[in-house]
Amino acid sequence: MRLVAFDFDGTLSDSEMTVLLGEQCGVADRMAEVTERAMNDEISYADSLRERAALLDGLPLDDAEDAFAQVRLREGAADLLARLNDAGHHTAILTGGFERGVARALDREGVTVDTVVANRLPASGGHLTGGVEGPLIEGTKDEALESLAADVSVPLSRTVAVGDGANDLPMLEVAGLSVGFLPKPAVRPACDVVVASMDRLGRVFEERGLVDAR
Repeated sequence: MRLVAFDFDGTLSDSEMTVLLGEQCGVADRMAEVTERAMNDEISYADSLRERAALLDGLPLDDAEDAFAQVRLREGAADLLARLNDAGHHTAILTGGFERGVARALDREGVTVDTVVANRLPASGGHLTGGVEGPLIEGTKDEALESLAADVSVPLSRTVAVGDGANDLPMLEVAGLSVGFLPKPAVRPACDVVVASMDRLGRVFEERGLVDAR
């Protein structure tokens, strides 16, 4: 068994949750700008996430749910997750994005993962507060990967991490196999393999013996 951990926004999904949320209250362009600065390692991920969440202060929960309903898995992602599950691996999503969006995207495709580590947007009186809560604000993905690997009794040498942005660097640097999915320039040097599609990622997993060849 391997532990295979994926980033979500920009990796398993080509949606950007905070931008979808920002579209609900007219701040999508500002969201995208902050996200890009964080993914290029120009500002810390924690600072960027708090800055983006603050832009959502007062957004009605119904509008937030409308945004989460638009989150989609990338073409081929659900099939690849199912293949990994069928092969007996422990699949995980480690994301600074939000639980609700991940859950809606997985449910839409009828696929599951074993573990989701994600953040939350707190609400009060039917509206978002502009805050953010969760393990991957200050916490880093290497810590999350190491903790999960210990919990499921998989040595780090048998872990796989797949990501694209600067906040994925910590887990890419400690995983046994590091895969960059259309990685940002700052991330590429940390990757053992770089892919640009789920189909190519599937072939990498076939070559490494994680899933059966088709």
